[in-house]
Amino acid sequence: MKSYREELWFETKTRRAYLNITPRVESVLRASGVKEGLVLVNAMHITASVYINDDEPGLLRDYDDFLERLAPHEAVYRHNETGEDNGDAHVKRQIMGREVVVAVTDGRLDFGPWEQIFYGEFDGRRRKRVLVKVIGE
Repeated sequence: MKSYREELWFETKTRRAYLNITPRVESVLRASGVKEGLVLVNAMHITASVYINDDEPGLLRDYDDFLERLAPHEAVYRHNETGEDNGDAHVKRQIMGREVVVAVTDGRLDFGPWEQIFYGEFDGRRRKRVLVKVIGE
């Protein structure tokens, strides 16, 4: 069994952003040489997320509006009493999740219709990383 690890780095110019990282994950998969197995993609920061959904601009805006209603940036968070201003980003990450696992079949990500892998940033403007781990034959 092969195991291959690579980190992807992101630095958004805005506090919140939703980036389709599917092509970058596919590139890592090709570099791994794995034809049958699994790929794990996870955010290595507690105010960012990795999730799977459709790459449709209206849907991305809907996510952003929904998350802001659930965890508004301007709300009062005990975490912010420590001198931080990102309590909302921690909550948003919990809602959207930390990681995804995708099957690899014949050297390709085995997606359902419209599925894409996204990096969700909830406290941007600084450099953060995503781990891509490929395991298989």
